[in-house]
Amino acid sequence: MTCVAEVEGITEYRLDNGLRVLLFPDSSTQSMTVNVTYLVGSRHETHGETGMAHLLEHLLFKGSVNHPQVTAELNQHGARANGTTWFDRTNYHETFPATEDNLKWALDMEADRMVNSLIAKMDLDSELTVVRNEYERGDGNPGNVLEQRMLSTAYQWHNYGHATLGTQSDIENASIDRLRAFYQSYYQPDNAVLLISGKFDADTALMLIKQNFGAIQKPVRALPSLNTVEPAQDGEREVILRRTGDVQITGVAYHVPNGAHADFAALDILNEILSYKPGGRLYRTLMATGRAANIQGYSYQLHDPGTLLAFAEVRQGNSLVRARDTLIDTMEGMGNAPPGTEELEHARTRLLNRIELQLNKPDELGLTLSEWMGMGDWRLFFMHRDRLRKVTATDVQRVAREYLKPGNRTSGLFIPTENPDRATIPAGPDLAALLKDYKGDTAKVQGESFDPSPANIDARMQASVGRSGLKLALLPKRTRGRKVTAVLTLHFGSERSLRHRVTAADVVGDMLMRGTRTHTRQQLTALFDQLQARVAVSSSAANITARIEATHEHFPAVMTLVAEMLREPAFNAREFELLRQEKLSSIERERSDPQALASIAMQKALNPYPEGDVRHVSGLPEKAAALTAVTLDQVRDFHRDFYGATHGELAVVGDIDPAAVRNQIDKLFAGWRSHEPYVRVPLPFRHIEPVAQQILTPNKANAAYFAALPLQISDQHPDYPSLVLANYMLGGGFLNSRLEVRIRQQEGLSYSSGSVLLTDSHDDMSALVIYAIYSPQNIDRLETAVHDVLQQVLYQGFTEKEVTAAKQGWQKSQQLGRASDDELSAKLANYQYLGRTPMWDADLEQKILALTPEQLQQALKRHLDPTRLSVFTAGDFQRQ
Repeated sequence: MTCVAEVEGITEYRLDNGLRVLLFPDSSTQSMTVNVTYLVGSRHETHGETGMAHLLEHLLFKGSVNHPQVTAELNQHGARANGTTWFDRTNYHETFPATEDNLKWALDMEADRMVNSLIAKMDLDSELTVVRNEYERGDGNPGNVLEQRMLSTAYQWHNYGHATLGTQSDIENASIDRLRAFYQSYYQPDNAVLLISGKFDADTALMLIKQNFGAIQKPVRALPSLNTVEPAQDGEREVILRRTGDVQITGVAYHVPNGAHADFAALDILNEILSYKPGGRLYRTLMATGRAANIQGYSYQLHDPGTLLAFAEVRQGNSLVRARDTLIDTMEGMGNAPPGTEELEHARTRLLNRIELQLNKPDELGLTLSEWMGMGDWRLFFMHRDRLRKVTATDVQRVAREYLKPGNRTSGLFIPTENPDRATIPAGPDLAALLKDYKGDTAKVQGESFDPSPANIDARMQASVGRSGLKLALLPKRTRGRKVTAVLTLHFGSERSLRHRVTAADVVGDMLMRGTRTHTRQQLTALFDQLQARVAVSSSAANITARIEATHEHFPAVMTLVAEMLREPAFNAREFELLRQEKLSSIERERSDPQALASIAMQKALNPYPEGDVRHVSGLPEKAAALTAVTLDQVRDFHRDFYGATHGELAVVGDIDPAAVRNQIDKLFAGWRSHEPYVRVPLPFRHIEPVAQQILTPNKANAAYFAALPLQISDQHPDYPSLVLANYMLGGGFLNSRLEVRIRQQEGLSYSSGSVLLTDSHDDMSALVIYAIYSPQNIDRLETAVHDVLQQVLYQGFTEKEVTAAKQGWQKSQQLGRASDDELSAKLANYQYLGRTPMWDADLEQKILALTPEQLQQALKRHLDPTRLSVFTAGDFQRQ
């Protein structure tokens, strides 16, 4: 094994058989991620084979010679796993608690399925319906289809014009022999990159890698040579798409160089200047003027020349043509209107901040690097960052003039041009020469090795009550990059005082990040960017939650801004109207969405409260009417009447000085009290007669299924531990639950199915929810499968082996959750609200580990009555 390169704490080795190995140790986390990236994607497929790379991704979860039950093993090890396929690469990753045994298992499993996957005809047959189901899900989204049509028009020869999922005919006629040949050609060590990130011993990892992967022989075959180069586009191209939908969409696409080209850094900043919300140029010309309800822009940074795209959503009744023309004028006007200094620096700061945040999370960085491996080399990630630092306004203007021009555009019109202005895309650089002496920045300082057990968390956590009334849970620990994660929740109102004020409450939450009395929306977001912070706000009728991610250095300043947002929102009239249009557009998108409609129907049935009650569930027309009617004065009044720090929780995890945090919080929220008293809105159990509701959504290829069973328990009920573990085995595990095995693995009916146990901590109002997406013609088979599974677990129970494996997997999944600072901060805040400590989790864990199969079955018989299920389906059932 040879050491090839080292950049910022990541070391690359090369095995004799060609396998590239990246090690990224970080002792501050208690998890590790193993990621294998194969340098094969839809770009490598030939005619008749579209979707083959994606099909193989699915089949590699079906088992290999020495690991015939991959999904079962993933669950047993408490892993969070997935596989993804893209244009240039396919990757498989699993994140699990950091133990040597887990690492041994993961490397043995990945090495085995690299060359010994079964690729069986019976697995292909069962998975075809699942993949078709996934295809139909995307095919039902007009935005996805419009983008695909544009790409297939922009690329007339290159495979980037093909969707990664492939075409339906190729999927349905996939040959097992061609799949095996494809697998044997590309799934080899000399076409793969193995990355391990997180907490592990590097020497042990190298020994295990050599032991597991080093024994694989280097193949004698030569990889196929891909020679297709897309010719320069020679004129405007147009796509018109006509199909079912509720929101109009327009878009443009321009060819750009490949991801390694030096121009891409300027293109990245160009895209940020155009598409950033709020304040970007497309936002100002389309959304701020009311010509569009939403905009987005992004680029495909790929192995071969990619594309820069932008889209705008336009509500019915508004001119789609005017929006398209404005979109084009703004994009192509960049060549004559270079960015100002402030505009350029804000864009650069946002992009660099995103990279910095990725560098602080080894598990996310590992997956991010898969994209750069697909482009040719993982070190391009760091070189691209360095290039971003050097981009000038002149660079941005030059690439705009070079690539954003009519002859290089695919959009809504085709206009013959006698003398087309072609854009010639330059060739990519020689990567070996480009990266020969590249070293990157100094590696980040490591954090501490933290034990995520409930006992250690309880011992480290400092709980107190601030002078404002906020309950504080502070957990100091050294983290990578000195990261700090916080969750702040405020509670307000009562069943009486919140009547008929739900819409105003919803709008208040969304308006908080749209400006304060002293900072505009643009200034506020710019400040967060400068402070390298990530802040997200979510709200309901009775509470508001802010999730905060920052560094030790900037955390006090970030909290000052968050307090300003909460206490002194501007409630700007223009921003209020923009928000209203965005929310109405979102409602319109859902009007023909099977999943949204079935979910709302289920929620309404489980919560049969009258209009005006805070627990009432509104339908989409009702939501739209309420949103149209709400006034800015009502929104301001709600904030004045309800907001305050009298009742709430703040949990902070990371590199902090607890005393300093307590002092700052006392100052920030001193004297801020809610005018209306807070009384928790109760959710008493209600006996609901079972119903079966079918909703028709014409011309939708996918259907949605939800089945709900109300349960008269809370998480304090003696049977709660049994129901938690039973649900994990019924539909909560990764691809290996009873429902997933029957519905997906055996019958291939659904891409996504399972069950969720929704449990309240105060009231005996809970529910078991079973869900699936599927093709409408399979409704009878799906309902039969759900019925059979429920009958089996109810009357036959679970085996001793099944229960033992489930306990192990569930326990490790809980440990993995506590090892995440994002999840831990939310959990600590909830502890404070409920008056609990982390030892509540330890007690629950002990109860679950002590359960027997007999106890599980007895609990299910007490609570699971299939005849009480309410079923809600939505789809195009008339087309069966």
